[in-house]
Amino acid sequence: MERVTISLDDDLLDAFDAFIKRKRYENRSEAIRDLLRERLERDRLEEDKAGQAVACASYVYNPHQRQLASRLTHAQHEHHDLVVTTLHVHLDHENCLEVVILKGRAPEISRFAEKTLAETGVRHGNLHLVPAEIVSSKHRHTREDDEHRHAHIRPRT
Repeated sequence: MERVTISLDDDLLDAFDAFIKRKRYENRSEAIRDLLRERLERDRLEEDKAGQAVACASYVYNPHQRQLASRLTHAQHEHHDLVVTTLHVHLDHENCLEVVILKGRAPEISRFAEKTLAETGVRHGNLHLVPAEIVSSKHRHTREDDEHRHAHIRPRT
């Protein structure tokens, strides 16, 4: 790891230290690394619009809204190539929280999430998209002598 020195004016440093305290970072370095990663991810997504990504789409919805639960499930089945898994939580009698983990090409993930989050009755929707690369690798397990190949998804930052 390399050490870097930066200069900040007093007001900016005070605001940054307040941010660190609010977010409960242990030190400035951790906060700066997270902020840099976030900005680099956003820049990569803007630059490489067709690249691979992993994502988490989360939203709250009313399952009693006309056929909404059915439409959401149908959309996930229609995009089974993007959907890795779904977590469904019953919050109360009128609200469910759903979290959908996705992987694939960033534009396809974004279109799927935007359509899902725009459904009438879906509230508090959010998409967290992380640029990634698919890396194929060969592995040998210690208990078994067989070698096999499979893909790993590696975040770009």
